[in-house]
Amino acid sequence: MSLLSTNSLLAATLADIAEVAGYLWEKGWAERNGGNISVNVTDLLAGNEPALGTTSLPCCFPSLAGNAFFVTGTGKRMRDVARRPMENGAIIRVTPAGDAYETIADRLVAPTSELPSHLAMHDHARDRGVKVVCHTHPTSLVALTHRREFLLPGVLGHLLWSMIPETRIIVPRGVGIVPYALPGSRALAEATSRELASHDVVLWENHGCLAVGQDIIEAFDMIDTLDKSAAIYLTARAAGFEPEGLDDEQLDGLAATFNLPPLVGDS
Repeated sequence: MSLLSTNSLLAATLADIAEVAGYLWEKGWAERNGGNISVNVTDLLAGNEPALGTTSLPCCFPSLAGNAFFVTGTGKRMRDVARRPMENGAIIRVTPAGDAYETIADRLVAPTSELPSHLAMHDHARDRGVKVVCHTHPTSLVALTHRREFLLPGVLGHLLWSMIPETRIIVPRGVGIVPYALPGSRALAEATSRELASHDVVLWENHGCLAVGQDIIEAFDMIDTLDKSAAIYLTARAAGFEPEGLDDEQLDGLAATFNLPPLVGDS
Protein backbone atom coordinates (compact mmCIF):
# COMPACT_ATOMS: atom_id res chain seq x y z
CA MET A 1 0.00 0.00 0.00
CA SER A 2 1.31 3.47 -0.88
CA LEU A 3 2.44 5.55 2.08
CA LEU A 4 0.53 8.48 0.61
CA SER A 5 -2.75 6.58 0.67
CA THR A 6 -2.61 6.34 4.47
CA ASN A 7 -1.08 9.73 5.30
CA SER A 8 -3.12 12.78 4.31
CA LEU A 9 -0.59 15.31 5.64
CA LEU A 10 2.20 13.76 3.61
CA ALA A 11 -0.07 13.62 0.57
CA ALA A 12 -0.78 17.37 0.93
CA THR A 13 2.94 18.15 1.15
CA LEU A 14 3.63 16.05 -1.94
CA ALA A 15 0.83 17.91 -3.76
CA ASP A 16 2.60 21.20 -3.01
CA ILE A 17 5.89 19.78 -4.27
CA ALA A 18 4.19 18.59 -7.45
CA GLU A 19 2.61 22.03 -7.90
CA VAL A 20 5.98 23.79 -7.64
CA ALA A 21 7.68 21.24 -9.90
CA GLY A 22 5.07 22.09 -12.52
CA TYR A 23 5.77 25.81 -12.13
CA LEU A 24 9.52 25.24 -12.57
CA TRP A 25 8.91 23.36 -15.80
CA GLU A 26 6.32 25.79 -17.16
CA LYS A 27 8.63 28.75 -16.53
CA GLY A 28 11.45 27.09 -18.44
CA TRP A 29 13.63 26.82 -15.34
CA ALA A 30 13.96 23.02 -15.42
CA GLU A 31 15.27 21.94 -18.80
CA ARG A 32 15.37 18.15 -19.15
CA ASN A 33 16.25 16.94 -15.63
CA GLY A 34 17.57 20.30 -14.44
CA GLY A 35 17.09 21.19 -10.78
CA ASN A 36 16.16 19.21 -7.69
CA ILE A 37 14.04 19.49 -4.56
CA SER A 38 14.30 18.04 -1.07
CA VAL A 39 11.80 18.48 1.76
CA ASN A 40 12.14 17.38 5.37
CA VAL A 41 9.01 15.29 6.12
CA THR A 42 10.13 13.83 9.45
CA ASP A 43 7.22 15.37 11.36
CA LEU A 44 4.73 13.83 8.94
CA LEU A 45 5.83 10.22 9.48
CA ALA A 46 5.49 7.73 12.30
CA GLY A 47 9.21 6.92 12.22
CA ASN A 48 8.81 3.14 12.00
CA GLU A 49 8.23 2.79 8.25
CA PRO A 50 10.01 -0.31 6.87
CA ALA A 51 13.08 0.19 4.71
CA LEU A 52 13.14 -0.94 1.09
CA GLY A 53 16.92 -0.68 0.94
CA THR A 54 19.94 1.10 2.45
CA THR A 55 22.57 3.18 0.62
CA SER A 56 25.81 4.60 2.00
CA LEU A 57 26.45 8.33 1.94
CA PRO A 58 29.85 9.78 0.95
CA CYS A 59 29.88 11.90 4.12
CA CYS A 60 28.31 11.63 7.55
CA PHE A 61 25.38 13.67 8.90
CA PRO A 62 24.93 12.53 12.52
CA SER A 63 22.76 15.54 13.39
CA LEU A 64 20.25 14.45 10.74
CA ALA A 65 19.97 10.89 12.06
CA GLY A 66 16.37 9.71 11.90
CA ASN A 67 15.30 12.61 9.68
CA ALA A 68 13.21 11.73 6.64
CA PHE A 69 13.15 13.61 3.34
CA PHE A 70 11.26 13.57 0.09
CA VAL A 71 13.91 13.94 -2.61
CA THR A 72 13.44 14.21 -6.36
CA GLY A 73 15.11 11.38 -8.25
CA THR A 74 18.35 11.47 -10.18
CA GLY A 75 17.79 12.00 -13.88
CA LYS A 76 14.09 12.76 -13.30
CA ARG A 77 12.32 15.62 -15.04
CA MET A 78 10.37 18.24 -13.11
CA ARG A 79 7.47 17.89 -15.53
CA ASP A 80 7.25 14.23 -14.48
CA VAL A 81 7.62 15.07 -10.78
CA ALA A 82 4.63 17.38 -11.26
CA ARG A 83 2.48 14.55 -12.61
CA ARG A 84 3.75 11.59 -10.57
CA PRO A 85 5.92 12.70 -7.63
CA MET A 86 6.32 9.27 -6.05
CA GLU A 87 7.39 7.68 -9.32
CA ASN A 88 10.03 10.37 -9.80
CA GLY A 89 11.20 10.84 -6.24
CA ALA A 90 11.72 8.90 -3.04
CA ILE A 91 11.22 9.26 0.68
CA ILE A 92 14.44 8.46 2.50
CA ARG A 93 15.47 8.35 6.15
CA VAL A 94 18.99 9.00 7.45
CA THR A 95 20.27 6.06 9.48
CA PRO A 96 21.17 6.38 13.20
CA ALA A 97 24.88 6.66 12.41
CA GLY A 98 24.21 9.38 9.82
CA ASP A 99 26.40 7.69 7.22
CA ALA A 100 23.66 6.12 5.07
CA TYR A 101 20.01 6.45 4.17
CA GLU A 102 17.11 4.05 3.93
CA THR A 103 14.49 4.31 1.19
CA ILE A 104 11.14 3.97 2.93
CA ALA A 105 8.61 4.85 0.19
CA ASP A 106 7.28 4.08 -2.32
CA ARG A 107 9.86 2.40 -4.53
CA LEU A 108 13.62 2.25 -4.97
CA VAL A 109 14.06 5.52 -6.86
CA ALA A 110 17.63 6.80 -6.58
CA PRO A 111 17.58 10.35 -5.17
CA THR A 112 19.27 13.25 -6.91
CA SER A 113 23.03 12.90 -7.29
CA GLU A 114 23.25 16.16 -5.31
CA LEU A 115 21.71 14.51 -2.22
CA PRO A 116 24.85 15.05 -0.07
CA SER A 117 24.73 18.75 -0.93
CA HIS A 118 21.04 18.92 -0.06
CA LEU A 119 21.64 17.19 3.27
CA ALA A 120 24.47 19.63 3.99
CA MET A 121 22.06 22.55 3.40
CA HIS A 122 19.42 20.99 5.67
CA ASP A 123 22.06 20.33 8.32
CA HIS A 124 23.43 23.87 8.15
CA ALA A 125 20.07 25.65 8.26
CA ARG A 126 18.04 23.35 10.52
CA ASP A 127 18.24 25.78 13.48
CA ARG A 128 16.27 28.32 11.42
CA GLY A 129 13.39 25.90 10.90
CA VAL A 130 14.35 25.28 7.27
CA LYS A 131 12.62 22.23 5.82
CA VAL A 132 13.01 22.82 2.07
CA VAL A 133 15.92 23.07 -0.35
CA CYS A 134 14.96 23.97 -3.92
CA HIS A 135 17.50 24.25 -6.74
CA THR A 136 16.48 25.45 -10.20
CA HIS A 137 17.71 27.45 -13.21
CA PRO A 138 15.76 30.75 -13.47
CA THR A 139 16.55 32.26 -16.86
CA SER A 140 16.77 35.96 -16.00
CA LEU A 141 18.69 35.42 -12.76
CA VAL A 142 21.23 33.15 -14.43
CA ALA A 143 21.65 35.72 -17.22
CA LEU A 144 22.67 38.39 -14.70
CA THR A 145 25.33 36.13 -13.16
CA HIS A 146 27.14 36.22 -16.52
CA ARG A 147 28.03 39.87 -15.88
CA ARG A 148 31.22 39.96 -13.82
CA GLU A 149 30.54 43.22 -11.98
CA PHE A 150 27.26 41.82 -10.65
CA LEU A 151 29.19 39.17 -8.74
CA LEU A 152 30.96 41.73 -6.54
CA PRO A 153 29.72 41.90 -2.92
CA GLY A 154 26.54 43.89 -2.52
CA VAL A 155 25.91 44.61 -6.21
CA LEU A 156 23.38 42.11 -7.54
CA GLY A 157 21.40 41.72 -4.33
CA HIS A 158 20.93 45.49 -4.07
CA LEU A 159 20.00 45.74 -7.76
CA LEU A 160 17.32 43.06 -7.45
CA TRP A 161 15.91 44.64 -4.29
CA SER A 162 15.62 47.97 -6.07
CA MET A 163 13.51 46.85 -9.03
CA ILE A 164 10.19 46.43 -7.17
CA PRO A 165 9.26 46.88 -3.49
CA GLU A 166 8.01 43.30 -3.21
CA THR A 167 11.51 41.91 -3.66
CA ARG A 168 12.79 43.73 -0.58
CA ILE A 169 9.79 42.39 1.38
CA ILE A 170 9.65 38.80 0.10
CA VAL A 171 13.43 38.24 0.07
CA PRO A 172 14.43 40.25 3.17
CA ARG A 173 17.83 38.57 3.62
CA GLY A 174 18.87 39.30 0.05
CA VAL A 175 20.91 36.92 -2.08
CA GLY A 176 24.29 35.31 -1.66
CA ILE A 177 26.66 34.81 -4.59
CA VAL A 178 28.79 31.71 -5.16
CA PRO A 179 31.44 31.81 -7.91
CA TYR A 180 31.27 29.02 -10.46
CA ALA A 181 32.03 25.58 -9.05
CA LEU A 182 31.53 22.12 -10.51
CA PRO A 183 27.82 21.14 -10.17
CA GLY A 184 27.29 18.65 -7.38
CA SER A 185 30.77 19.21 -5.96
CA ARG A 186 31.65 19.49 -2.30
CA ALA A 187 33.19 22.91 -3.00
CA LEU A 188 29.83 24.16 -4.28
CA ALA A 189 27.98 22.75 -1.28
CA GLU A 190 30.42 24.26 1.21
CA ALA A 191 30.36 27.69 -0.44
CA THR A 192 26.56 27.62 -0.54
CA SER A 193 26.33 26.64 3.12
CA ARG A 194 28.48 29.63 4.04
CA GLU A 195 26.17 31.97 2.13
CA LEU A 196 23.09 30.46 3.78
CA ALA A 197 24.34 31.79 7.11
CA SER A 198 23.05 35.22 6.07
CA HIS A 199 20.76 34.57 3.09
CA ASP A 200 17.81 32.39 2.10
CA VAL A 201 18.61 32.42 -1.63
CA VAL A 202 22.01 31.78 -3.20
CA LEU A 203 22.89 32.41 -6.84
CA TRP A 204 25.43 30.14 -8.51
CA GLU A 205 27.46 31.86 -11.21
CA ASN A 206 26.50 30.69 -14.72
CA HIS A 207 24.39 27.88 -13.27
CA GLY A 208 21.26 28.59 -11.24
CA CYS A 209 20.03 29.33 -7.76
CA LEU A 210 19.12 27.60 -4.53
CA ALA A 211 16.53 28.66 -1.99
CA VAL A 212 15.73 27.36 1.48
CA GLY A 213 12.54 27.88 3.44
CA GLN A 214 9.95 26.42 5.76
CA ASP A 215 7.85 25.09 2.89
CA ILE A 216 8.21 24.60 -0.85
CA ILE A 217 5.78 27.39 -1.76
CA GLU A 218 7.81 29.89 0.26
CA ALA A 219 11.05 28.82 -1.43
CA PHE A 220 9.47 29.08 -4.88
CA ASP A 221 7.99 32.52 -4.13
CA MET A 222 11.41 33.93 -3.26
CA ILE A 223 12.98 32.65 -6.49
CA ASP A 224 9.99 33.77 -8.54
CA THR A 225 10.10 37.29 -7.10
CA LEU A 226 13.85 37.61 -7.65
CA ASP A 227 13.52 36.43 -11.24
CA LYS A 228 10.76 39.01 -11.80
CA SER A 229 13.15 41.73 -10.64
CA ALA A 230 15.85 40.38 -12.95
CA ALA A 231 13.38 40.34 -15.86
CA ILE A 232 12.38 43.97 -15.16
CA TYR A 233 16.02 45.01 -15.24
CA LEU A 234 16.72 43.11 -18.47
CA THR A 235 13.55 44.45 -20.11
CA ALA A 236 14.54 48.04 -19.30
CA ARG A 237 18.04 47.47 -20.67
CA ALA A 238 16.59 45.92 -23.83
CA ALA A 239 14.42 49.05 -24.23
CA GLY A 240 17.60 51.11 -24.22
CA PHE A 241 17.78 52.62 -20.74
CA GLU A 242 19.24 51.84 -17.32
CA PRO A 243 16.42 51.55 -14.75
CA GLU A 244 16.90 53.85 -11.76
CA GLY A 245 15.30 51.52 -9.22
CA LEU A 246 14.45 52.32 -5.62
CA ASP A 247 17.10 54.29 -3.77
CA ASP A 248 18.48 53.41 -0.33
CA GLU A 249 16.10 55.80 1.43
CA GLN A 250 13.12 54.09 -0.19
CA LEU A 251 14.50 50.64 0.63
CA ASP A 252 15.10 51.74 4.22
CA GLY A 253 11.48 52.92 4.34
CA LEU A 254 10.32 49.46 3.37
CA ALA A 255 12.58 47.93 6.02
CA ALA A 256 11.17 50.19 8.72
CA THR A 257 7.54 49.66 7.67
CA PHE A 258 7.76 45.88 7.41
CA ASN A 259 10.35 45.31 10.17
CA LEU A 260 12.91 43.90 7.73
CA PRO A 261 16.64 43.32 8.28
CA PRO A 262 18.79 46.36 7.37
CA LEU A 263 20.84 46.60 4.20
CA VAL A 264 24.09 44.68 4.57
CA GLY A 265 27.22 44.88 2.52
CA ASP A 266 27.17 41.34 1.12
CA SER A 267 23.47 41.11 0.19
